[in-house]
Amino acid sequence: MLAADPGTSIASIATEAGVDRRTVYRRFVSREELLAAIYASRLEAIERAIEDARLREAPVAVALHRYVENIIAVNRTWPVDLTRMLADGAVRRRRDACIAEVDAFLHRATEEGLIGREQPEGWARVLLPELLSLASTRQAHLSPGRAADLAVDTLLHGIGARHHH
Repeated sequence: MLAADPGTSIASIATEAGVDRRTVYRRFVSREELLAAIYASRLEAIERAIEDARLREAPVAVALHRYVENIIAVNRTWPVDLTRMLADGAVRRRRDACIAEVDAFLHRATEEGLIGREQPEGWARVLLPELLSLASTRQAHLSPGRAADLAVDTLLHGIGARHHH
């Protein structure tokens, strides 16, 4: 609900969750505290997704697919934008560490030849989050695994017709 409308009231969230508004307020003093808990959950889920993909040690093709599949699942579970929390230094540092981890992985994937060097520097870094976002939302009917197949295939091969000679 908050992803669809960041201004959603606690009362309507409570109604949707099937609980009394007071129940929500007993747990979260304010809207901000509820939002902070949601963002914290998203951030933890991203950190777990990165850890589970073993970006430093798994074969790059395997790690890429696992990362993409994991993040699609995170995006669908916690479809909120973390930028609202970046004023919080601790949150920003954790988010930056996640970005650095993925950047290092993309560098490794390029070094090992999975990602080509023909594109401008950093193009994969720009493209990957966009593909993740599209696969998470526009392909919601696909399982995270199938959506990941599509996103990874698009990242690595584009959408041009492949002519088999």
